[in-house]
Amino acid sequence: MAELNIGESSRPLATLPDNWAGCGKNRVVLVEDDDNYRVALEHELIERDFAVRSFADAAGLLAEAEVAATANVLLLDWMLPRMSGIDLLSQLMDRDIRAPVAFLTGHALTANEHLAFDRGAADFIDKARGVEVLVGRLMRLIETSRTQSAVRRDTAQRCGDLWLQIGRAQWRGVDIDLTLCEFNVVQLLASNVGQWVTYRQIYDRMHYVGFIAGNGDDGYQANVRSTIKRIRNKFRANDPEFTAIRNHVGIGYCWSAAAATA
Repeated sequence: MAELNIGESSRPLATLPDNWAGCGKNRVVLVEDDDNYRVALEHELIERDFAVRSFADAAGLLAEAEVAATANVLLLDWMLPRMSGIDLLSQLMDRDIRAPVAFLTGHALTANEHLAFDRGAADFIDKARGVEVLVGRLMRLIETSRTQSAVRRDTAQRCGDLWLQIGRAQWRGVDIDLTLCEFNVVQLLASNVGQWVTYRQIYDRMHYVGFIAGNGDDGYQANVRSTIKRIRNKFRANDPEFTAIRNHVGIGYCWSAAAATA
């Protein structure tokens, strides 16, 4: 079990009417099979003014999937019994759960990190980093998600054959099944038609400003390229001639001006 360095809780656990522990405005769903770690982390989060619902496995959360729909962020252990964290993420997306997902892991392998981001996770956090780092990253995810949600609610956007609104994308009248991360990238590009958006700007939109992952100073670029590849493939599944997203190897990507006027 990863160490959290906690003592006795300084106050009793308050409980909201719908069985959330704590009274904070920021709601975290925690799925962790290690009982001691789960209880300790729940106390730490409550002490920092989070409200928490915790589950010991994927089945427990899926049996109450409506809880995930009301969370601000989902915190999933990577190595869960029976159904892994990465498979749980896919199940949640199939249920149209749109809250950002962060993985907790005691084995921070680069291959697992890439897989998590490829599947639509917003963060991948080593348990060894400690609770203060974890809380800081959760707050950045929540704040970024709220800002992006406000933008999605306030604007319906049409860009040639592309139509965007509230996490939903259509291309030539057909829904494109984008993850929240992928939708945010498409919205960023379509909001800057004909202008190059850098790898770093795209990566910040995928996660939050200043997020660091990947190998080396420019390792994040591989994650951006992988995300763009998935997005293109989803559009091409409905339109094999899709070419709206252009690439400049040394800069980043842009939404074609020609596609915006189609």
